[in-house]
Amino acid sequence: MEALLRQMVKGLVKSPEAVQIHAVEGEASMVYELTVAPTDLESVKGPQGDTLRALRTVLSASAGDRRAVLELIEPGEAEAE
Repeated sequence: MEALLRQMVKGLVKSPEAVQIHAVEGEASMVYELTVAPTDLESVKGPQGDTLRALRTVLSASAGDRRAVLELIEPGEAEAE
């Protein structure tokens, strides 16, 4: 599923080499933390968050019985943790 997500996101961005996905596995869920270049944030979010919502929908549909969560990590959030 991570490969599917990576392929979709790399098709949206201008800096595909900057795409990073960190997967955190829980008992009944998977959380995918997505980091892209700051200049690509708007490409991944899309107008009014539509593109990001579509990525989450595809990810959830491909997850089967598990719950899949996609979090977009914006610059500044990673340093705060």
